[in-house]
This record gives sequence, structure tokens and C-alpha cells, in this order.
Amino acid sequence: MTNDVKLTGQAERVGGWCYFDHNAGTPLSAAARQAFLHSAEHFPGNPSSPHRLGLRAENALAGAREAVAGALGCHPQEVVWTSGATESCATVFHHFAQILPPGQKVWVSGVEHPAVMEAGRAFFGPRLEPVPVNRAGVVELDWLELHRGSRPPGLLAVMAANNETGVLQPWPQIQAWCRQAGVPFFCDATQWLGKLPAAGLGACDFVCGGGHKLGAPRGIGFLKCPASPRLRALLPGGPQEEGRRAGTENVAGAAALAAALREREQQINLEFRACHTAQRDAFISDLQRHLPGTQIVGEATGRLWNTVLAILPAHDCRRRWVVQLDKLGFAVSTGSACASGKEQPSHVLAAMGCRAEESARALRFSGGWETTAADWQALLGALRTLAERA
Repeated sequence: MTNDVKLTGQAERVGGWCYFDHNAGTPLSAAARQAFLHSAEHFPGNPSSPHRLGLRAENALAGAREAVAGALGCHPQEVVWTSGATESCATVFHHFAQILPPGQKVWVSGVEHPAVMEAGRAFFGPRLEPVPVNRAGVVELDWLELHRGSRPPGLLAVMAANNETGVLQPWPQIQAWCRQAGVPFFCDATQWLGKLPAAGLGACDFVCGGGHKLGAPRGIGFLKCPASPRLRALLPGGPQEEGRRAGTENVAGAAALAAALREREQQINLEFRACHTAQRDAFISDLQRHLPGTQIVGEATGRLWNTVLAILPAHDCRRRWVVQLDKLGFAVSTGSACASGKEQPSHVLAAMGCRAEESARALRFSGGWETTAADWQALLGALRTLAERA
């Protein structure tokens, strides 16, 4: 550890690292940990078993389902438990691959998470059509109406908030367009949930989320879907989740997800979001002042309060900013595949019109609910140290 970089705040809370990779995974929150341990201890039965211990587990699962549905604004029967957002995404595309007529296309925004992109390609291949975004990374709403034609798509998938850039999509307007056009709408809300209010998302036909992006354990997620017609199960094998997803439900995980979502919903009031947005913006201002030439992706549009995707000044990619920051005790991620040794640049930045050379210099900093202004300043100090060494 160098003397010119002093770790504060968050560094003491995440295993000695100043943790700026919350968009990849979050530490377990206190509420989620308590709910998980309580459920694991008091509800050991299988929710499908006919005895009283099974009934208690089933009731606990139902309570968690009601909590998630209440936050989204939908009926509990519309919430299906899954192993995470990736399974939820695959389930949506599997469902539509079973029910759509041959040849009908599916539209997907060009900046979706790979869990959406790859599932779409796997089930629809050349029938998957990308929806363009502007330079800020926001879906071109005019394009939707212009290309609807006489045969609209069988499904439109647009995320709520981007995992790399933090850019917010106008999902309420997209949902309204889909309803008017008679097109089912799938919204990946994985990054939105826990950072912005969930209210209203239940109006979307399909919504997915994953627990480990908001303070719950890994291995638990959900899919909000219409109760009718019945979802075509990706995982057959049992009658669980009313035949929509086979396999014994993760009761403790579901309880933890519901507790984490409830905790975050209470935490992210307007004052909280304004405070953390100001901390983020102060970091951006200082970063651009001390590292001239730094570009902030999506800076002119609405973004998550915790996310900064910065294209740093030109340096050789082999410097591996992520590795060097890790040695100083800072956990961050890259906005491209450069740091992992892969040659393919970020498809998100490519869709936004960024050159591969710019993508190779992109770093993502994603703070959390307990990240402080001092943590952001410590990160700035580390970046300045590495830039001076270069």
C-alpha cells in the first residue's frame, strides 16, 4: 500500500478493499443476512411438503413473494422465483420461442446485458433485431414507431438502467408504446432495483431482477410475468411455481431478496439520491480536472447515482488500470474486455458510437449505499497516483 493513497470509509467494510464494483455484485446487507439466517433456521421444510414444516416454508415463500410484488406494483401470482436474472432472461426468450409464429421478429436494445443479448440470439438467431440508441445510450423512441410496420415484433426488450454506463432508459414511455402497439414488453430491472424506486415496474409485462445486485445473496432472483397465459417453463421437472419453474424453491434466498429490496426502498429517498448523486458528480469534476481529457460516458443524460463510466486519457491498455488499482486496494471494473485479455470491445459502447480504442480505456466505478464522499476522494487519489506513475 502506498503512502499517498489512504483508504477510508468503505475500505473498512468490504474485506479491506475500497469497493467500487457494486454493479457486478454487492456485499450482503444486514437485513438480507438476518432474513436469510432466520429463514434457514426456522423454515427448513420443503415448501411442497404436506406437513406443518413444509407449510411454514410455503408461507414464508409467499410472504417474500408478496413483498416483491408490493414493491413492483403487481399481483403476487405474477412473481416467479428463479436462480437469478440470467435464468429469468433465458426463461422469457424460451417462452416466446414457443409461442410466437415462425418468422416473427423480436426487438432488443443494442445496449442490453449479455444475459438478454445471448439468450435472444440463442432462441431467435437472425430474428433478433437490435434497436439503436443515441450517443448518450438511450433508446431511439422514434425508431420504434418508424419500424413497427404492419407486423410489429413479438417482443420488445429494453432494460431499465444500464449495467456499464448507468444510463437510464425511458421504460415508462416504452411500456406505454408497447401497450398501444400490442407488443409484450420485457424490462431487465436488475440494476434499477435497490437504487431507484421499483414502483410502476409491475406495469411491464415481464420484469427480471437478481438478489446479489441489491444486497441479497447470489443464487436468487425473480421474474415478473403475466399470470395468464401461463409461462412456458424453461426448467421442467416438477409442479413448483405453479408449473412455471421446476425445482425446490430457495426459501431463505427469497426471504433475503425481499428483505434487501424492502431495506433499499426505504433507504433511497429523494434526499439520499441527491446526496449520493452530488458525491458522484464531485468525483467526476475532480477527475476531469486532475486527469485532463477524461470523458464520462452518458454524462449529459440521466444515470444511476452510483455509476461512473470514464474513458481515461490515452495510455497503453496493457497498463491494466483494474490490476493496478487492485494492488492499491480498490476494486473497480472495466467498461470493455481489455483488462481480461480479450480483444472484443464493449458492445454497449460500440452501440453508442464509441471507437474500440476509446472502449479500451473505459473504467467503471460503481459505488454502493454506504459509499462516502471520502471513499470517492480516496479513489481519485489512487487514480492520480497511477497517472503520475505513468
